[in-house]
Amino acid sequence: MAGKQDKAAAKEAAKARRAASRERRKQIFEAFKMQRREDKALIPMMLGALLGVTAIAVVLGIVFNAVWMFVPLGVAIGALLAVIIFGRRVQSNVFRKADGQPGAGAWALENLRGRWRVTPAVAGTTQLDAVHRVLGRPGVVLVAEGAPQRVKPLLAQEKKRISRVVGETPIYDFIIGTEEGQVPLKKLQSKLMKLPRNITAAQVDTLETRLAALASRGAALPKGPMPAGAKMRNVQRAMRRRG
Repeated sequence: MAGKQDKAAAKEAAKARRAASRERRKQIFEAFKMQRREDKALIPMMLGALLGVTAIAVVLGIVFNAVWMFVPLGVAIGALLAVIIFGRRVQSNVFRKADGQPGAGAWALENLRGRWRVTPAVAGTTQLDAVHRVLGRPGVVLVAEGAPQRVKPLLAQEKKRISRVVGETPIYDFIIGTEEGQVPLKKLQSKLMKLPRNITAAQVDTLETRLAALASRGAALPKGPMPAGAKMRNVQRAMRRRG
């Protein structure tokens, strides 16, 4: 009985993998068709990479009298280079379309490669400006998107707030934009990936716990201005409990 169940489970798993593979191929093909419509240089560049590397392989094969070995290798490398070109141009196109859109920074951060802990919109305004928090081996990274005159105070406030619980852990802050001192959206991921590794993975876990506790304390407070006299009543109640 157990053997039949195992075979059925393996069959279902294989079926799910095939379905996922078909879905990925479909998505890639749709992305290729969309990119080809918008990017007239895509096909020439991909063909140029494939044919160029193959031609070099043919020449090397003739020189070393090993065409049978160099040509398949050249075709494989050329195809790989063509795929890389396709991926890079699709990514560039996506970032170009997303640039300037609210939430684009959070989207870019959530698609970071590696073990990053992203918390979108830890601070924000009604004009859709936002500060996102990222935890990783470099430490704490605050990334702001929106109007600089509004997000700079948000960044300073959030940096002050979390500095109380992160100790000597480095805190980096960036503003997404194209002006001097800002980071373009398309370069945001590479900017974070190049930061130095200052803390261990275990310290990242500890920081995440501390900041989650800080967020919980903040969420317990009512939003907006406190009613007149409320602050004093709170103080009085606290004094009575201590008494």
